[in-house]
Amino acid sequence: MTATSEDVPDEALELVKKSLTFEDDELLRRLAGPHSVLLRELALHSGAEVNLRGSDVHFLGSATAVDVAFRFVKDSTRLLEEGYEIRVADVSHSVRGLRKDPECSLVDFLDQAILVTPRRRPIAPKTTAQRQYVAAIRKHTLTFGIGPAGTGKTYLAMAMAASALMQRRVKRIILTRPAVEAGERLGFLPGDLAEKVNPYLRPLYDALNEMIDYDKLSQLRSQNQIEVAPLAFMRGRTLSDAFVVLDEAQNATVDQMKMFLTRLGHGSTAVVTGDVTQTDLPRGARSGLSQARQILSKVEGIAFCEFSDVDVVRHPLVQKIVLDYEKYDEEQLVLREQRRFDRPEEEAEVDLIGEPGSAANPPVPDLVGGG
Repeated sequence: MTATSEDVPDEALELVKKSLTFEDDELLRRLAGPHSVLLRELALHSGAEVNLRGSDVHFLGSATAVDVAFRFVKDSTRLLEEGYEIRVADVSHSVRGLRKDPECSLVDFLDQAILVTPRRRPIAPKTTAQRQYVAAIRKHTLTFGIGPAGTGKTYLAMAMAASALMQRRVKRIILTRPAVEAGERLGFLPGDLAEKVNPYLRPLYDALNEMIDYDKLSQLRSQNQIEVAPLAFMRGRTLSDAFVVLDEAQNATVDQMKMFLTRLGHGSTAVVTGDVTQTDLPRGARSGLSQARQILSKVEGIAFCEFSDVDVVRHPLVQKIVLDYEKYDEEQLVLREQRRFDRPEEEAEVDLIGEPGSAANPPVPDLVGGG
């Protein structure tokens, strides 16, 4: 692979032109994807023109756009040579990561790859924040992952838990969630308590099914090496030699969070995940996750990892949804602050008028009745 570059002046903008020459046609075919779909996706998200001509990939655009696209192709080539597969879904978040951190490379992400079983493909963090999150889990006894939906908080925590169990670094996995209804009433569902709370825990089962073969997963569950239970079931227990994941922690009350954090025993690792902007607690109830972030942020042995819309690795539409909701929340906050600023004048006016019968507002005589 040979690289060339040159600056091509343009009237209002100085464009940068680079190219990469490939000697391995099969490698280039895998890099471009079917009908060059990967290169088209790269052009869309990087902002640079990316064209395939023969054995050459040409880049044209602003210095920043070309740099990001060039680094992506160069790093992807190394990954393909090592047996990794580049998918269309990998392009958008990879480009965001390269743009956010000019010093990182896609190859760096493999330093934090999580191997659950030799038969399954390693799970690699896709953004800088995800890499920091995985590193924090490996280093700390307790890690908090806080951020919007789709940033991989729960999935990566589950992967770390599954890897630790399969490598026998812990004896069991305990996965838990608060059983809080998201605007729905499930009390009339048939079945006992365990069957009623099963819908809350379904996302945790789904993640495990992607990481561990069905037969092996069934065996681990039957041997109580993997336990999935609502948060209320944790009271009174001591969780030793376990990897514990508390998901949707924004729906844990202050008392529940304190209860959970004091369950940890020797040899255990815990990860708490949640999105403080999406609590389903009753109005007026404070989220235990928000309070824990406020109280424990400087405690040694505890790590807090913050995610943003840049780290969303689901469908690109999810990132747009997150951004629009954040914008709406900011606008509402400004409006509330404005109302609070205007309210003292309204209250002063009410006090001036006074209550009926007060000195400021004497009662109106009854002119209809006679005396």
